[in-house]
Amino acid sequence: MYLHHVAAYLPAAVVTNEHFTKLNGLASDWIIERTGIRERRKAAPGENANTMAIAATQALLAEVPTFAADSIDLIVVGTYTPHDTIYTAAHAVQRALNINEIPVVSISSACSSLLNAVEIVEGYFALGKASRALVVVSEHNTAYNNEEDTMAGHLWGDGSAALLFSKERLAATDLRVVQVVTGGAAPMGKADEAVTLKPIDKGIVMPYGRDVFQQACTYMARITQQLLDANGLTVKELDYLIPHQANLRISANVVKQLGLDPARAVNNIERLGNTGCAGAAIGLAEIWNQIQEGNKLIITVFGGGYSYGAMLLEKHATA
Repeated sequence: MYLHHVAAYLPAAVVTNEHFTKLNGLASDWIIERTGIRERRKAAPGENANTMAIAATQALLAEVPTFAADSIDLIVVGTYTPHDTIYTAAHAVQRALNINEIPVVSISSACSSLLNAVEIVEGYFALGKASRALVVVSEHNTAYNNEEDTMAGHLWGDGSAALLFSKERLAATDLRVVQVVTGGAAPMGKADEAVTLKPIDKGIVMPYGRDVFQQACTYMARITQQLLDANGLTVKELDYLIPHQANLRISANVVKQLGLDPARAVNNIERLGNTGCAGAAIGLAEIWNQIQEGNKLIITVFGGGYSYGAMLLEKHATA
């Protein structure tokens, strides 16, 4: 299984930390010290998880003009901030592409949805039910966020990314998907209440951020090391680590546990805030043109609820 290309979409509006200083007195330095965030993007009126998913898909196809869009035979979209729970983001993307009568799946496993979506693609490919799949991750956090919440209201940003997977190699620039591993950790800690989004209640709340922090650090480091070990790799052989963009301190902690050179970690949370399940995919899109022959990358994620996962990618001109 191969990753042919990835592209991202970000709303134009930028919300700096000073917005929250004026709103509720949170100092910019305080936000930066605790999260690493300096600014984040906010969807414009009329934008939502569906429109951003479509925009990321359009950006992807624009960057690979030789790819036949009508050859896509599976669409999987991940989001925990849906615009519509019936006419889902997956349906919206399918309608925009005008590709009829193919499987479309919308999923939510919080911020780990990206890798669960990839596993769904693996299953369809293994069963011979698809051969070219579009995975889209899109989050409209600001639709649900309460900016006046001094515990978590300053964390969230909006954005989306689209990834094109194929069963067979399409080009020498493709990344081989070496292995994907995911899991749920709902019995651990305060998984049932640490971070929640109840649309009919309060939207996104995070009363137990410390528990999220501790579990994320534990599981992201553990699953990354397990993936390295399973493939006979040392951390020194890893060229890039793309962690879920929840908190810069989490990323730094995971990097320290692994003994990885911090320069190899990809982070965009300083500019984009927590973009949910789209964050790591946006990070991959940002370094796509830097990936060289022989490079090995791991995406590692953790989501509220709790769920986690890691994916090993490798770039080789030959299969």
